[in-house]
Amino acid sequence: MLKSKSFICGDLGAGTLKLAEFEPSESGSLRLMRYAQRSLGIDGSKDSARHDVLLAAIQETLETHGFESRAINICAAGFHVFSKFVKLPAVDTAKVSQIIQYEAQQNVPFPLDEVVWDYQIMGSTASGELEVLLVAIKQDIVEGLFSLANEAGLEVQLVDVSAAALCNTFRYNYGDEEGCTMLLDIGAKTSNLLFFEGDQVFARSINIGANAITQDFASEMGMTFDEAEQQKIEVGFVSLGGAYEEPDDPNAAAVSKIARQVMTRLHIQMNQTIQFYRGQQGGSTPQRLYLAGGASVMAYASQFFAEKLNVPVDYLNPFVHIELDEELDLEGLSAIAHTMGEVVGLGIRNLAQCPVNLNLMPKSHQSRVAFQQKKPYFISAVVSLLLVVFAYGFFYDRVRAAKARQLADITKELAPLKQKKQSLDSAIKAMNDNKALAEEQFAIVDSRVYWAQTLSKFRDLLLEFEKSQTMGEGADASHAGVWIENFVPLVTPPTKPAAGAAAAAPQQVRFQSQMGAAQQQQQAYLGPSTVHYVDVTFRAVNLKSRAPAANDEFAFALQGIITANTELFVAAGTQLQGITPAEEGDLTFTFKIRIRLKNPVTVY
Repeated sequence: MLKSKSFICGDLGAGTLKLAEFEPSESGSLRLMRYAQRSLGIDGSKDSARHDVLLAAIQETLETHGFESRAINICAAGFHVFSKFVKLPAVDTAKVSQIIQYEAQQNVPFPLDEVVWDYQIMGSTASGELEVLLVAIKQDIVEGLFSLANEAGLEVQLVDVSAAALCNTFRYNYGDEEGCTMLLDIGAKTSNLLFFEGDQVFARSINIGANAITQDFASEMGMTFDEAEQQKIEVGFVSLGGAYEEPDDPNAAAVSKIARQVMTRLHIQMNQTIQFYRGQQGGSTPQRLYLAGGASVMAYASQFFAEKLNVPVDYLNPFVHIELDEELDLEGLSAIAHTMGEVVGLGIRNLAQCPVNLNLMPKSHQSRVAFQQKKPYFISAVVSLLLVVFAYGFFYDRVRAAKARQLADITKELAPLKQKKQSLDSAIKAMNDNKALAEEQFAIVDSRVYWAQTLSKFRDLLLEFEKSQTMGEGADASHAGVWIENFVPLVTPPTKPAAGAAAAAPQQVRFQSQMGAAQQQQQAYLGPSTVHYVDVTFRAVNLKSRAPAANDEFAFALQGIITANTELFVAAGTQLQGITPAEEGDLTFTFKIRIRLKNPVTVY
């Protein structure tokens, strides 16, 4: 609800400004407190002059008619609003927003970042499709409405559109109508045609309005727009056509013919919309028509549409369930009641949940309004927080002294414990150093037997491999022979390179047992190094006499056996380095395999 009890609703049409002030009544409805209507002339539909004309009209109307509230719900002019009904396939509820976002991008004739848009799910068809009303208005138009309201001293609470406001008005006042009902709102530049049938609603905006009558009449008679508008109001009517006698007043005769021509064009658009509603929307034939809007009261307008559509025609009364203040000019209100459908629809939005709840307020203004509504709670929260801080400070001041005394006592008790802690830390450090040294010695001992164990397992592996490789057939069959000719670990020296020097590359080294004593004495100990790979050179019996590729197959078979032994070796990184060619007369051939150890060994 709004801050003040009463609130204003304003329909900022192309040709007319309509304001009404409502307040909630004790019965749960609305009470109309005051109203006003003011013509804007031709300048009201011109973007260049509209702001100034509207501002002057709003300021004068608020002052002369005694409007009290400054909170306002606004209905944007129809010619500024894009609206369209779209059908969405039956999808999961969570995906509806994404599909509507896509539909908005496809249907709104402007980039979405330049407009304020909203949608309302109006219902579903028999096949399960969703009926969605999509509306959009350019960002600068909405910002202009807020600027206009601020200059007039008003605070905007809601921005709605004509079709939505009229829908809420009709549902609130004529919700028990049976069958299909049409509502035609004839505005200055555009007209809205709405269909109501059960829970189904359909609307279409038609770009024909009462200004077309005035402009054509002014052109034909050589008048200004304001002069033609005045003549239209005073003597204008919709010609009945046929053999009716024309009036003696040439102005009345001219405007009546022009009015019939414009109404005929409007009727053609209505017929097309009726056909679309029945064919594409699955609606039924309309049974009645309600007229609304300023041009609808032109003499014989109701008879014209009754004749053309062959349905009963009546005027919309938006105040059926609205209470009227006893001080209102009821006679004046009855003359313009049919034009107040939008303002009543805006007022109902403050009363309860409505069938159509659109809001074209920019997000920045929505956030500001939400903040203003929550401001009292924020203030209460801040005050409560300050009280808590003060209470905590008072409590802390009293506790601080007690804590200070306790701290002094504890400090005395801690002094001897700190000395013991230093001694304990020194002992723990010495123990950790000794533990690290012991672990290093254990690693050295373990590494001394590593190679013996590895070579022993490697020997067993080769024996099994020899048995699996058979030469010849039958009684002449014999096992192939293979043995290790060279075994070279690959180590990386641990020395750090000097400044500017390249890092040391891995080197092939033989066991120290292969070095001379003098060489061993001259070599400086560089610290432990890690062996990840060994290059093993194998020599085997030449098998080329059996088949040209027998040696290659033998070498690759041995590589496969080695890589399959996951207990000792790692397949990734173990690969055949090369095979020396051998002739048929050679007894043996050699090949080298680089083997990656599963458990790298540290060489000290």
